[in-house]
Amino acid sequence: MSVVPQDPVVRERLYNLFKYSIYLLLMWNTYLFFQQDWASSSHTFRQGVPLPDIIAAFTDSIDTMNWVILLLLFELETWVLSDEVLKKKSLKWGLLAVRGLCYSLIVYAFYGFWAKMMLFYGVTSFPVQDMCRLVDGQMAFVAGLDNYVLLTNENCRQLNGLKLFELTTPNLIVDADTLSATRGLAWVDVINSGTWLGVVVILEVDVWFQIRGLLEGMVLKISKMIKAVFYSTLLGCAVYWGLLGGFLDFWDAFLWLLAFAFIEMNLFQWQQETKEQDAKVQKMTV
Repeated sequence: MSVVPQDPVVRERLYNLFKYSIYLLLMWNTYLFFQQDWASSSHTFRQGVPLPDIIAAFTDSIDTMNWVILLLLFELETWVLSDEVLKKKSLKWGLLAVRGLCYSLIVYAFYGFWAKMMLFYGVTSFPVQDMCRLVDGQMAFVAGLDNYVLLTNENCRQLNGLKLFELTTPNLIVDADTLSATRGLAWVDVINSGTWLGVVVILEVDVWFQIRGLLEGMVLKISKMIKAVFYSTLLGCAVYWGLLGGFLDFWDAFLWLLAFAFIEMNLFQWQQETKEQDAKVQKMTV
């Protein structure tokens, strides 16, 4: 017996409920990433965060916030607003202004991910036999990407005998194995951020062509092939985080893939509606 509601109105309401629940979870993730960035910035920027370094200190939360705004803009364009409304100049320029600001901050966030990754390449050897002698309430060690632990009398012995390195940030050390793992995760952050930039560029092109009734034929095929490569890369990043990274990174990546799957479905339905309207116009003119 099928559990899928037969009433199309009920099905659509359940579909929208599920879709917007995903969007709300992504908004909540912005707050979770802010908490994470706040905790890690207390170690990487001990004297406070200078204004030019805000993006480096709060890369994840700023990036996620702007992606949520972009997601909502795509939802408006591909599902909520009609073609006639989208063609109004006042709305078009307003959306363009918001989009331009978001893209500027997202590109800047990409730089933040790159800067964070380079933090783990600017290291120097730290040959100390007894780490417990360095417990001073300032020294901390890297336990993972965005995970810094203050050195205490309880945990200092676990670092003894390990090959240690000091980051460019004073009083911040990392062992060789953690350094290697953290570099890998930092690279995945950079690849993930860059790939998402590619996805939205293709979606912007899709929306532009769709509004003009040109998203078909070879244009559509090329778009699908490029997005297949991009989404496969993003899925690979999510799997990597699931196996070697933190749960929040994996969960966030999973939610974003779901969210943009909805945008792709919106775009597909928009195309179908446009084709049906064009077919009706042709019948009326025959």
